[in-house]
Amino acid sequence: MGSLNVNRAVKDPFYRYKMPRIQAKVEGKGNGIKTVMVNMIEVAKAIDRPPTYPTKYFGCELGAQTQFDFKNDRYIVNGSHDAAKLQDLLDGFIRKYVLCPACDNPETDLSVKRMAIFQGCKACGRHGALEFNHKLNTFILKNPPTLNPASTGSSLTEGKRGKRSKKTNGDTNGDRSGSPENENSTTNIIVEAPTKIAGEDEYDQWAVDVSEEAVRARLQDLTDGAKGMTISDDLEKSEKERMDSFYELVKRRRDAGQLGNHKELVAEAERLEIKSKAPLVLAELLFDHALALQVKKHRVLLLRFTHDDAKAQKYLLGGIEQVIALHKDSLMPKVPGILKLFYDADILEEKALLEWASKVSKKYVSKDLAQEIHDKAAPFLTWLKEAEEEDSDSQEEDDDLEIEYDDRAKQPLKQQQQQQQQPKKPVANDSEEDDFDIDAI
Repeated sequence: MGSLNVNRAVKDPFYRYKMPRIQAKVEGKGNGIKTVMVNMIEVAKAIDRPPTYPTKYFGCELGAQTQFDFKNDRYIVNGSHDAAKLQDLLDGFIRKYVLCPACDNPETDLSVKRMAIFQGCKACGRHGALEFNHKLNTFILKNPPTLNPASTGSSLTEGKRGKRSKKTNGDTNGDRSGSPENENSTTNIIVEAPTKIAGEDEYDQWAVDVSEEAVRARLQDLTDGAKGMTISDDLEKSEKERMDSFYELVKRRRDAGQLGNHKELVAEAERLEIKSKAPLVLAELLFDHALALQVKKHRVLLLRFTHDDAKAQKYLLGGIEQVIALHKDSLMPKVPGILKLFYDADILEEKALLEWASKVSKKYVSKDLAQEIHDKAAPFLTWLKEAEEEDSDSQEEDDDLEIEYDDRAKQPLKQQQQQQQQPKKPVANDSEEDDFDIDAI
């Protein structure tokens, strides 16, 4: 099958970091069809990551369930997927979780500290937390690289089932008589700190600091951990649920008059991985029949989401269509002015507007209503196209313009200044020139 560069963006055939191609085998049929990565162990070893990580990443990207059979070294993704597609997805995993963001070197390792994932590079020495959110982050936090997954059983699911069965079958009467049955029961967890026995130094290592500062530190760790788990759990939700969550946040802030903290709203949208679609929510909550005044009021907030983001501008146009549909009688005649208002405020760029004009979509409103909005917008779009043509013509004229350089430009600046300071010689009058006798020379 041959090998590939770990960073496939590098085309050097002598690149030292190699990995085998993914070999995928489709098994079963119907609802039971699944894809087994035959050589996932070898691939994972080449990129120095647990094989469960890329497998789970595939599941997150494909929206499919994954299974790990550690006894038989089988890593499975539900559904039928070809090897080429999985190889492309692996490139995304490597870019996010293997390559160093500073030097693009794959000699990195991951670690989990205080419910955060850190990446360290052995090549350039960079060390820092991962700066992006992904559904896989939740899995890594719960299954850090230092944990041996196989210790939980033949699969993670089976290991959890085993724990549950032990808990169900164990002795739950709270008896702590010290019998072997009670010692093996998972319900008998001693939470008290052992006390030190005089003369027994071996107990020193078991002593627990119960000072006020230590207790506060442990509580802080628990709080930070809970925050991290809450943030990560949101990414397990569907996109609609995450959009609804953002909608409720913006609605609460709007009703309370607290929309001034723009950075916090942007950070929340980025955390939920819906920043490009967030303008749909903003248009629904911030605009009504008085749209012209509201654009000026919320211009900075809208720019936070749409600046240099063509996708966000596209969704904002869809939101504007929906607002116009809700207030058709008052807003439909003002469509050209509304679009020009967004354009003059730099919220919508020329490229996004022209791309929107090129196709009538029924994604946000009915086809007939979308066509009516486009028809009303025709004068503005015509003006926009003509302005673009004039700009291109003036640019061509500027390109054809020839610049003549004065010989003085070749002289040093100091010499030019000296020439300017020298007094000019008086120019002879015309009458003197007429009396000049050439024979007198």
